[in-house]
Amino acid sequence: MSLPNPAELISQMAIRLTAHLEHRGISEPRYIGIRTGGVWVAQALLDALGSQAPLGTLDVSFYRDDFSQNGLHPQVRPSALPFEIEGQHLVLIDDVLMSGRTIRAAMNELFDYGRPASVTLVCLLDLDAAELPIRPNVVGATLTLAAHERVKLSGPAPLQLELQDLAL
Repeated sequence: MSLPNPAELISQMAIRLTAHLEHRGISEPRYIGIRTGGVWVAQALLDALGSQAPLGTLDVSFYRDDFSQNGLHPQVRPSALPFEIEGQHLVLIDDVLMSGRTIRAAMNELFDYGRPASVTLVCLLDLDAAELPIRPNVVGATLTLAAHERVKLSGPAPLQLELQDLAL
């Protein structure tokens, strides 16, 4: 299986996101990337949009439902939201949607900061393997992987996708 080019996906996502926001009458959304890959995708997306909007970052480690099993990862950093959440239209950006658990954790954290007017979910890849009823509003590509395959995003620039075979 060949993986799509992230730069091309970002360009297509910028067009889809603009149309989505215009359709909903949203003119000044607040952008938030989920650390780490989602922040890289968010920055690339803001660049493609030609936007100088501030970028918030979320580290959802403490909000994950598997935190007690996995413990604290040494690279955990605090979330940084340089704007209010209450009443704002948010664009939440992640790299890969797999089970939906990271997005659930991000939503829990966001609502601890306030009640947004809306949340638009943007993902570079949807692996069509959700365990929770979560789907992106804007997606770069949807892929179906074998049980022994994973996708890894490396970055921040240039963004690159790598298919990993766990069976090897």
